[in-house]
Amino acid sequence: MKRIITLAITTVLTVGILTACGNSPAGNDNGNDNGNVTLTVGASAIPHAVLLEQAKPILANDGINLDIIIIDDSVTPNIGLSEGSLDANFFQHQPYLDDYNQENNTDLAAAGSVHYEPFAVYAGRTTDITALQDGAKVAVPNNVSNEARALVLLEQAGLIKLKEGVGIKATIQDITENSKNLQFVEIAPEQLVRSLPDVDVAVINGNYAIEGGLSVKDALVVESDQSVAAKTYANIVVVRSGNLNDENIKKLVATLQSDEIRAFIENTYDGAVVPIK
Repeated sequence: MKRIITLAITTVLTVGILTACGNSPAGNDNGNDNGNVTLTVGASAIPHAVLLEQAKPILANDGINLDIIIIDDSVTPNIGLSEGSLDANFFQHQPYLDDYNQENNTDLAAAGSVHYEPFAVYAGRTTDITALQDGAKVAVPNNVSNEARALVLLEQAGLIKLKEGVGIKATIQDITENSKNLQFVEIAPEQLVRSLPDVDVAVINGNYAIEGGLSVKDALVVESDQSVAAKTYANIVVVRSGNLNDENIKKLVATLQSDEIRAFIENTYDGAVVPIK
């Protein structure tokens, strides 16, 4: 969906499609005689919206209609949730949420972890990580939490060294060794795949790599599923903090964590998406 369409939809939703906001229960009566409720969830297209589609019939059997709004950027879903046009969103990890809450004085909260998408280094103009030339251009995500994750992966690959102990708080200023004089190009995560022809390599979020037709098996370097990142960057269902104990939200999270959805992830994404166990 084009960004302009996404923003238009979000604006309409914000004006009044949902009555759920503040501390009111998540989900709204859809007007049917069966008393079902509707949860409106904002999500990135792949794999989040795909997983929600798999959850949809399961939740329907439990009296919950799932309305999935595909949003192609990493800011609008939190705005929609804060303003009440969404009951939940599903696209981000905890470090990103923490940064968003701090920067925007919001109180959004994680209702549960679902899966992990390995970060990976993908070839642009250079197809061998060991063949990077002096001054090579490396594209990294331009938001704080994802850029730190990218830098940790580049350190894992032996390309740079970071200040000791900085971990997932790393910034480009924390690089202590850069023997190849790599040039870092900060790009919006959703634009990283498109940047590949213009850079030597790019460190790309798992969901955007999948959307761009990249395979984790073809990556030059991949995060280990035993790494700190695997636990730190689990993708979460996020709600307004007042709705954490709402039964409809709990059912949504439980469904996304179910054996059925776990099996779907493992059979569909070939290691590019890993269910949290």
